[in-house]
Amino acid sequence: MTSLNTRRFLKVAGLIAAGLWLAACGKQEPAAPAAAPAAAPAKVYVVGTDAAYAPFESQNERGEIVGFDIEIVSAIAAKAGMEVKFVNTPWEGIFNSLNQGDRDLLVSAITITDERRQSMDFTAPYFDAVQLIAVRQDSPVTKFEDLKTLKVGVQTGTTGDEVVTQLLGKDNANVRRFESTPLALKELESGGVDAVVADNGVINHYVANNSSAAFKTVSDSSFAPEQYGIAVRKGNTELLAKLNEGLAAIRADGTYDRIYAKYFGAPAAAPAASK
Repeated sequence: MTSLNTRRFLKVAGLIAAGLWLAACGKQEPAAPAAAPAAAPAKVYVVGTDAAYAPFESQNERGEIVGFDIEIVSAIAAKAGMEVKFVNTPWEGIFNSLNQGDRDLLVSAITITDERRQSMDFTAPYFDAVQLIAVRQDSPVTKFEDLKTLKVGVQTGTTGDEVVTQLLGKDNANVRRFESTPLALKELESGGVDAVVADNGVINHYVANNSSAAFKTVSDSSFAPEQYGIAVRKGNTELLAKLNEGLAAIRADGTYDRIYAKYFGAPAAAPAASK
């Protein structure tokens, strides 16, 4: 009997062991938790700027885009929690690049005008400007009207182009148009034109940094005050609000004044009302 009981015990034990082994083999490991979806990369806002308009935007010896406008937008972006990338964009196509979606915003010493407002939106003004005349030191020009019979250089499509065209006439061959204001000023230096009309910030910067050109400047009360704004596509209220919020913040904490003084040597005047 003992032998028989032993055999039965071993047989039952073997069956139990086999059952446990099969149960273990059939046991499924719990599924690993699903990985969290990757966060969408932060949007980089592409900023178009015509980097041939010192001191507002230009390229340094390393090809980097630098200038007053660049520092202002960079400071605004930091306050607004935005990432920006500046792309050199020729003036002739800069507005099309915005409207077609190739650029998210523009900063390029762009004067706010009623005509431009029809196709784009602007931030609050960030810079006050006015047209200024550059002539050679021996020029008899003392006022804008004196340019009526002279060859005048302007940058195509700028407000300087507009005011000179109004004075001399749309089809007057004496209006000489250039891709940039520095090119027009080089032409003045070589004697190809008698005067250049452009924004005061650019004219003053060029005259101060090119003493060998022997230029002088002539102001005229007929030139209307102008204001620069940062342009966005028409109806892009979300981006416009971010930019205005950042601009207000850098004005409030003194950042704007520090940048202004760096480029223009004096504290900025209080902003005038937008026209």
